Parts: sequence; C-alpha cells; structure tokens
Amino acid sequence: MVPSFLVSVLNRLFRNEAWRRLHAQAAFWVSLVMTAMLLGGAALVLVAESGAPRANITSYPKALWWSFETATTVGYGDFYPVTLWGRVVAALLMLSAITAFGVITAALATWFVGQAEQDVARLGKAVGNHAREDVAAFRSELHTLHARFDHVETLLRDRGSHPSA
Repeated sequence: MVPSFLVSVLNRLFRNEAWRRLHAQAAFWVSLVMTAMLLGGAALVLVAESGAPRANITSYPKALWWSFETATTVGYGDFYPVTLWGRVVAALLMLSAITAFGVITAALATWFVGQAEQDVARLGKAVGNHAREDVAAFRSELHTLHARFDHVETLLRDRGSHPSA
C-alpha cells in the first residue's frame, strides 16, 4: 500500500508545469539518442559481423534494417548476428530501445494527462463561475421575496390595527 504522503507528493510533482516540460525534453533527447543508437548499432553490428562465416548482415542497409527490427523487438529473423560481439551489440540495442520507448511513452502520457487536467480545470472554473452567478441570482430573488413578505406583513398588521367598517 502506498503511503498517502507519497501519493500527495507525486500528485504535486506531476501537476507541475516544469515537470511536464522536463518530460517533453526527455522525450526529445531520448529520441535523438535512440536515432544515434540505431545508426551506430547498425554500424557496430556490421563491423562485428564482417568476415564471419554464415554472417547474413553484410551491408549497411541490411544492418540498418536489422537495427530497426531489433530495437522495436519485432525480430523477423531474416537478419541476425552470428558472432559474440554482434550479439552483445544486439542485446545493448534491445535494452536501450526498450528503455527509450518507456521514456517516450511516459512523456506522451504525461502530456495527455496534463492536457486533460487543463481541460478539467477550465471546466471546473466555468462551472464555478456559473454556480456563483446562480447563487447571486438566488440571493437577489430571496431578498426580493423577503421584502415583499415584509411589505405584506406590514399591510396586514396595519390593517389589523385600523379596522375598517
């Protein structure tokens, strides 16, 4: 069970505009680093696999395709590393891609939640304004009714003290 203090701190943190901006910046930098990892991973696996018997990653376009399918964890199996260093590059590429997609997904979720929170805040403010206007109108109407009843009571009291024939 999560302590309420921790929940309170996390709520404040995620509602903070600077925190949402930080997520957007993180997503940008992770995307940039991931692009470099895809391009670099393709180059590294090509070097690691060059000259290996049974190697099927033999050109940069093939290595780039392998890099993308490995990073997205699709792994069609059409290209795969056969050397130890090629497999090390593959493992590092897989781990970094999974991490990067997690960061990007978190940043997008934070952005969507932030937009929804802003919409809810605007709606809440509009509802609050209408409620205040309604309360003011009800108070005015109530004041008018009280004044009318006071007037009727005065007329009845005056009529009772001055009987007419």
